[in-house]
Amino acid sequence: MRHVQGRARRAGVALAAVMTWAGLLAGAAGCTGGDSRSGLDRMVGKPPAPEDVIRVAPADGAKGVQPGEELRVRVPDGRLESVKVVRSQDARETVVPGRIAADGLSWQPDDDRLGLAARYTVDVVALDGQGNRSARHTTFTTYVPKERFIGYVTPENRSTVGTGMIVSLEFNREIDDRAAVERAVRVTAEPAADIRPHWFGNTRLDFRPEEYWKPGTRVTVALGLRDVEGAPGVYGLQQKSFSFTVGRSQTSLVDAAKHTMQVRRDGELLATVPITAGAPKNTTYNGKMVVTEMLELTRMNGATVGFKKADGKGEYDIPDVPHAMRLTSSGTFLHGNYWAEDVFGTANVSHGCVGLRDVKGGGADTPAGWFFDRSLVGDVVEVVHSKDKVVAPDNGLGGWNMSWQEWLAGSAVN
Repeated sequence: MRHVQGRARRAGVALAAVMTWAGLLAGAAGCTGGDSRSGLDRMVGKPPAPEDVIRVAPADGAKGVQPGEELRVRVPDGRLESVKVVRSQDARETVVPGRIAADGLSWQPDDDRLGLAARYTVDVVALDGQGNRSARHTTFTTYVPKERFIGYVTPENRSTVGTGMIVSLEFNREIDDRAAVERAVRVTAEPAADIRPHWFGNTRLDFRPEEYWKPGTRVTVALGLRDVEGAPGVYGLQQKSFSFTVGRSQTSLVDAAKHTMQVRRDGELLATVPITAGAPKNTTYNGKMVVTEMLELTRMNGATVGFKKADGKGEYDIPDVPHAMRLTSSGTFLHGNYWAEDVFGTANVSHGCVGLRDVKGGGADTPAGWFFDRSLVGDVVEVVHSKDKVVAPDNGLGGWNMSWQEWLAGSAVN
């Protein structure tokens, strides 16, 4: 009889334990405090959801993220183990460089600017405060600008130029934030040179050293304009680098009063060439001008530069001007001349250009052909003793006519 009662007591204790355990579970399930996990999940140590451990901004799935927003990854406790961010832009994928903070709680990119019209993927592995490992994958896309600006660059990539070349960017849109655009363009040289920027209005940015380049210098132009806001809602498009090499030194001095041009190579006089400059009514600009274009043959029509007859036709229209080298954007050339006789070295008869004796079609053994064959884009031609003003510094690459202090004053940053 005692044996039966003992078994009954043991069964009652076991039943009570089961009921107590069920009550605890029921109580836990009824007091979640807003936690979606069940009490059993918490009691057996189920790790929290990845989004609770790893916080990523911008949010997963966000679209049209504005350029001012920041890309950040963080954990409230524990530490980040790895963060990989990939930007897909212009059909190319690029890993975004960044760093995890010393305390392991956050990551940020090296460059805070988000690329526009891009898709970002973020992959993170982290440990929470209890040592549980979590992984998270998110994506977002950025704002697609409706308006872009680009800069047309002089000189050409991989070209060999004269020592007077000025790096010039002509923008297709007016730039309001000139400082931001200026900071996004970097011009460097090997051997090193102090190269400074100068703005001409809101659409042109030039770079040059204090003195002419040294022969053999390699110059690199890095355009970091991509996604730079040059004007409200207008963003840059270019992200590229190009380079050019400076050749031998050649400068030419045109004396309009003496009707001569002295050509010097590396400081030594190569030749003195007879010329004709602008007639008294159409004088040639004084000052330093840079060769920006070289044409074996070209047409010159006076009507295109303001020299018109009463009937509106040009005062001259020559379809085959030989050995033409552009000196200004307004139309000043140094070129071969086959239609004028007995004027070279004795009289100025042109409409403002500098003429050298030549033959129809261009001759290799004429003064014009000789000079053309020994010239480079970027060579300097300086005119003196003409009864005209000094050429404007933004008329072609005339920046050498400014003092260094005047040039430095044209920076939007300094």
